[in-house]
Amino acid sequence: MKKKPSKISAMVTLIIAGEAIFLLPFILIRVFKPVIREVFLISDAQIGEAQSLYGITAVMSYFFGGFIADKWEPRKLLSISIILTAFGGVFMTFIPSINSLKILYAFWGVSTILLFWASLIKATRLWGTKNNQGLSFGLLDGGRGLFAASIALFGASILTFFFPKKGVEITFENKLETLQYIIGTITFVVLLVGLIVYKVIPKSKLKENNSKEFQFNFKEAFLLMKQRKVIYHSIIIFCAYCAYKLTGVYGTYAKDVWNYSLEQATYFAVFIQYLRPIAAILVGYFADKLIPSKLLIPAFSILIFTSLTLGLGFFYDEPIYLSFVTFIFMAFGTYSLRGLYFAIIEETKTPLQLTGTLVGIISVVGFTPDIFMSLFIGYMLGENPTITEYKNLFSLFSLLPIIGLLASI
Repeated sequence: MKKKPSKISAMVTLIIAGEAIFLLPFILIRVFKPVIREVFLISDAQIGEAQSLYGITAVMSYFFGGFIADKWEPRKLLSISIILTAFGGVFMTFIPSINSLKILYAFWGVSTILLFWASLIKATRLWGTKNNQGLSFGLLDGGRGLFAASIALFGASILTFFFPKKGVEITFENKLETLQYIIGTITFVVLLVGLIVYKVIPKSKLKENNSKEFQFNFKEAFLLMKQRKVIYHSIIIFCAYCAYKLTGVYGTYAKDVWNYSLEQATYFAVFIQYLRPIAAILVGYFADKLIPSKLLIPAFSILIFTSLTLGLGFFYDEPIYLSFVTFIFMAFGTYSLRGLYFAIIEETKTPLQLTGTLVGIISVVGFTPDIFMSLFIGYMLGENPTITEYKNLFSLFSLLPIIGLLASI
């Protein structure tokens, strides 16, 4: 009876840690992008440039982070990463210049990935068994989504509290003060999570038992890189992650195309976040009943259909609820893929002690969208995007889920 609570608390802590570390570099910009653009006096293209610097430092960190995860204790690696990331949030609260913001994102690329990412995935794989990897990773991503959505909803309520009531002009000072409160609150939460992780995550007994036996072997790493399943796995993550990066435009689409207010657009983005836990946990449950890789096919198919629907502008002249529903399906397909793309690690038959190395290898390719996707979105939309720019964006994007579908098959 004593083991069960500790296992539950360990997964809950992994879930919270897994999303808390990305609240500042990603969730903040995804949910509050309309406000951030106006306070920082920054365009989508400039946001893309900052996030591309994150991607460059992150991709290098993925590779080396995999080796680190196979040699050191996850508890320490996770907590150090989260606390370092929180220090970046303190700096952002002062609303730095555009150039300083770019440097901050480059720093976050290291702080959120090098010691963190492979350790998180390895800890989750160890938490489950070979027969419930779908549920393990579905719980991880679904729980992360629920935590992120709850923080975003709390942030949106700050927006509502500080903004003047309808009919009163919202000044730049209103927006500045509100955003500082949001960033400050999220930073405090991230710092607190870092301390909780160190206290709650148990010391890795597996690491202690294997520390003398396991020595990293470059030959084994290169053999992994050459496996066809590993190559296809990298491509699947690459395409799925591009779709996830695209969720950052849902809120701005609502503002620019549907003419939603800043508050309405923010709440729409928060609503989309709440679809993530539903999709990830549901698909994770069914993945264990079937084969995880089989469920990738319908998920990518949904993305192809919805992106082409938006790209060709089928519902532009129709009632808003039709394109609203299209976004719901698109988000469901995207978040389903997030719950699946690490659950298929078990199908590669990689030994547990090489999990960190494998995650590092597939992440180098799979998460390169961090380098270019935000930049691509920013330049596609320009400074004052209209329906034409959004149609062009979704049309071009539809090529990616087609590639992902072929890799899955």
